[in-house]
Amino acid sequence: MRIQQKRRASLLASLLLAATALSGVDAPTASAAPDPVAVTVDARAGMATVPATALGVNHAIWDQNLGTAETSDLLRDAGVQMMRYPGGSYADIYHWKDHTAPGGYVAPGTDFDTFMAAVRRAGAQPMIIANYGTGTPAEAADWVRYANVTKRYGARYWTIGNENYGNGHYGSAWEADDHPDKSATQYARLVVEYADAMKAVDPSIKVGAVLTMPGNWPDGITAGSDPGPWNQTVLSIAGPKIDFVDVHWYPGGSAADSLARTNHLPDAIYLLRQQLTRYAGPNADRIGISFTELNVDAGRNTQPAALFLADAYSALLANGIFTAHWWNVHNGIGAVSQVAGQTDYNDFGMLSSGTCSEDGSVCEPPLNTPFAPYHGLAMMKLFAKTGDQFVRAGTDEPLVTAHAVRRGNGDLALLLLNKDPDNDRPVTIDYAGFTPSAVAPTVSTLTNGATGIATSQSGSATSRTLPAYSLTTLVLRPAGATAGRPSAPGRPTVSGVTDRAATISWPASTPGASPIAKYEVYRQNGAVSEQLGETPTTSFTVANLVPGSRYTVNVLARDIAGRVSWASPPLTFATGSPTTSACTVRFTTANDWGNGYIGGVEIVNNGTGPIDGWTLTWTWPTGWQQVSSGWSATWEQIGTAVRVTPTDDNRQIAAGGSVSAGFVGAYSGPNVLPTAFTLNGTVCATG
Repeated sequence: MRIQQKRRASLLASLLLAATALSGVDAPTASAAPDPVAVTVDARAGMATVPATALGVNHAIWDQNLGTAETSDLLRDAGVQMMRYPGGSYADIYHWKDHTAPGGYVAPGTDFDTFMAAVRRAGAQPMIIANYGTGTPAEAADWVRYANVTKRYGARYWTIGNENYGNGHYGSAWEADDHPDKSATQYARLVVEYADAMKAVDPSIKVGAVLTMPGNWPDGITAGSDPGPWNQTVLSIAGPKIDFVDVHWYPGGSAADSLARTNHLPDAIYLLRQQLTRYAGPNADRIGISFTELNVDAGRNTQPAALFLADAYSALLANGIFTAHWWNVHNGIGAVSQVAGQTDYNDFGMLSSGTCSEDGSVCEPPLNTPFAPYHGLAMMKLFAKTGDQFVRAGTDEPLVTAHAVRRGNGDLALLLLNKDPDNDRPVTIDYAGFTPSAVAPTVSTLTNGATGIATSQSGSATSRTLPAYSLTTLVLRPAGATAGRPSAPGRPTVSGVTDRAATISWPASTPGASPIAKYEVYRQNGAVSEQLGETPTTSFTVANLVPGSRYTVNVLARDIAGRVSWASPPLTFATGSPTTSACTVRFTTANDWGNGYIGGVEIVNNGTGPIDGWTLTWTWPTGWQQVSSGWSATWEQIGTAVRVTPTDDNRQIAAGGSVSAGFVGAYSGPNVLPTAFTLNGTVCATG
């Protein structure tokens, strides 16, 4: 977090509630019930498996309640599996040996040993931020030695610094950095020194480097003499030395904005993995991704935060990150407001600090009273357990979100979020690859303003009404026996990818009660799967693919008795453009300023005759990318489809010749660039 502070004030005595009688109100006019939202769950479309480090929170050294038994027990009860220390930007001024943070407030009872006692009481793992801004590799190595050699804490995860791109290198400075050279290049070089020094003490630790969120400042911006933007520069230099990358995300805006922007997360993770593959050197797929700060700008203590937490954690974990952390446990009162009928204290903490406004006019509830995001985290504990596999789920209504996991005992758990603050939403639920039993599901619900989660066994697996602004989890038993099925195939790999085809291979399943008859290959298409083919072997070549498209596939094993395995881990790959074509398109970007750039297209005629009149088209990969303006051509965009046509002076392209046009591109989320272009109906090569 960029700005953190300790707020302390006296408690107020009480809050006064007044009731007002209403009279003369007309009876409401009857209206038609809304159509049910269609929810689809596809158990054949496997995603990531929930790790033992999934659910995380941040602890901070200005929080005098960091080490209390009450705090640790509350975090344990909510399912916390990882705790980050010593607290955001304070990490870059904190010196662990003497437990000081020059320029900041350090509360009593917050030293490293106290933190580790709190972690152990909660049954969690630590994530520790080594001081980059005002520290040294030697200081970090000494911390590793004390933690893992002297005290035998087994602290495995260590990040080098916090939001270090905020050191002034890009013009905005909130992160302490005493190094004369504040470039991304210097940060990366020192990450290498930190990693070498720390792993010399304990080779088993995992060291992480700070990256920025794709589509968020300063993503895309190159400053000073760096060879590229922050992420590219850091990975190119430090990639071979690190084990994970660490990202923060505060989506900002209104409550509705934050809740809508969770749909950015799959593309953000996709871009991060692209960057790892492109820049981090050999075996980049070994590098994990953590999101260690998440929060909202509106409704931090009320239902928007609970909804956002559950939605963001689920989306991130489904896409393979190994931990997600809320910012933070305790923080303090801010500007008080009303959000969806509830008092919001604008407190980053998920537990009340019991503090009051500066003038003493408003006070929070008593210390450690859980706020809504705490209950959202507890809902995640009920929903996604270690070892569960996320499977695809979706809806036909943006205000209703669905996530699902399949459990080792055959159960399926479904998380349904109603982001509409005003209206209940009826839903109908359709299942593919899973048949629920007739037994009523176990239902857990967190409603707006509730002080806890209500759990019952009620209703059906196929229809339900979601209260306004609510989180609901259903746990369903399967209709039939699940014993004896084959194991899931191993993680697939891809080779021979062209614009139209790819060969998918995978490790074989282990048979269950019967021999394996065949493997089935499925493509994830939204919340449903389409079968691409089947084979008795462990390799399959898929044809008739679409150029410039992203594919996520799973493999399932079916035995001779008809039993079907769980889905394999997912494989995501992208087709490109033809290697040869009658045309070539060169797509360029320059002068990226964080939410836009100067784009260009050069069209080359590879044919033997001239082109007289042309139409170039492409489709943006996301709904938040657009052409703002353009020149040297006529530019049109409808939805995500872009159409470019010539002006009078460049309608002809001679054989072997080319024409160029430019545009201003804009984006408000991860900027996934197009890779396939069509000229007069022909898919072009790219150069």
